[in-house]
Amino acid sequence: MHTRQVYKGKLFSLFVVIFIFIVIISVRTPRSYGSIPKPLGAGVTCPHQVSEQTITPLNNTKHFLVSAYVDERVNGFSLRIIGIFRRDSVRSLHCVFCCDGHLSTTTPATILPHSDHFGFRFCATDVMCQVPRNCDATHVTLLTQPDGVKVLNHSWLPIRNRNVKEEKKIQFDFTVCISNLFGNYNNVLQFAQTLEMYRLLGVNRVVIYKTSCGPDLERLLQSYSQEGFVELVPWPIDRYLNPSPGWLFSQHGGDVHYFGQLTTLNECIYRSMDRSRYVLLNDIDEIIMPYQHSDLKGLMDMLQQKHPNTGVFLIENHIFPKKPLEENKKGPLPQWKGVPGYNILEHIYREEPDRNIYHPHKMIVQPRFVEQTSVHDVLKMSGEKFKVPPDVCRIIHCPISGPKRRPLEQLHVDTRLWDFKDKLIPRVNEILTRVGLLGCNGTELNDGKDSETQA
Repeated sequence: MHTRQVYKGKLFSLFVVIFIFIVIISVRTPRSYGSIPKPLGAGVTCPHQVSEQTITPLNNTKHFLVSAYVDERVNGFSLRIIGIFRRDSVRSLHCVFCCDGHLSTTTPATILPHSDHFGFRFCATDVMCQVPRNCDATHVTLLTQPDGVKVLNHSWLPIRNRNVKEEKKIQFDFTVCISNLFGNYNNVLQFAQTLEMYRLLGVNRVVIYKTSCGPDLERLLQSYSQEGFVELVPWPIDRYLNPSPGWLFSQHGGDVHYFGQLTTLNECIYRSMDRSRYVLLNDIDEIIMPYQHSDLKGLMDMLQQKHPNTGVFLIENHIFPKKPLEENKKGPLPQWKGVPGYNILEHIYREEPDRNIYHPHKMIVQPRFVEQTSVHDVLKMSGEKFKVPPDVCRIIHCPISGPKRRPLEQLHVDTRLWDFKDKLIPRVNEILTRVGLLGCNGTELNDGKDSETQA
């Protein structure tokens, strides 16, 4: 009797164990009708629509996306999207990636509007995204909802530097970023002279963000672009916003500062991050000129040796006004009367800056030190900054218009540009002849034009 009870007890225990095992298996095994939700985009290939534009509207928002770059310098993030956001309409966003043809799950986005916006409604904005594990990301887009129901209707941005490790990282020593070209600007002579001066100083590449320009300048830029010295980036911001031609909203109005200058400067830094040792942030009427070295390489080798932890070098602006008073001294310079624009070789008088008030600088930066920049200073960076003494390097700024002219006795004669004229003048003649603005022997095609006509 006792043996039979023991047997029944063991049998009961066995049944209990089997029952528990069956329950566990049934819970852990997914049902055929899909009780466990599929990940975002499971079974869907991507990208569906790749944006080929430099300005891409973001669906269901008032924002615009520009470009996307891998950025491993920021802890917790590995991708930075550069955009233009409306400041009063910032809401949470979600990142989704195309991982070698398949959609990822969403990750939360961190939105970082730049602190400099000069009162305009739209400002340069970074969106930081964390790439999911085991995702070989090729494209990215942003969603207003994490479910991604309408993800296929979004335009995808290509991740521009994803193959940088497979390529030679440093292609150039010096890149100049020209932030904006708009209107009917047709200052061909000054543009050609400045670009050739850049070359003489050791610049390897000039990146120009172009909304529009005059017909003669268009021919010049296309010629430089075909030879690879100029990289033209289309910038059709006037299709989407009312860009301001000025820098301050209270004075100039519009939607965004100076045709989106802050966004293009930042975009140019990231575009150059892995391929240029230094980036110069200045305008086409400005030349960052070494005064104790024959070129930029000699200057930066010296500065870097003395200041090894410096990533941003601030260069003081010096204005060289056009024809102060009635001074008409020409010197041994060609007139280029048939070419529209201004002759910078005639700018030989320099104003001394008033250092008792705010005085702007432009910059030479090591791009990997910079996270966000404004026009005259960086907003976020690592490393140190250094103001370069003006006797070492200064900006030769030759504006076509400027503040009130000073009397001649208050100006300083500065013919530093003339140190390069024997090489500069033949180069300028060559490019102007190539684009049909000078005759084959370097003579003007139309002496009836004023050399200072600005279309």
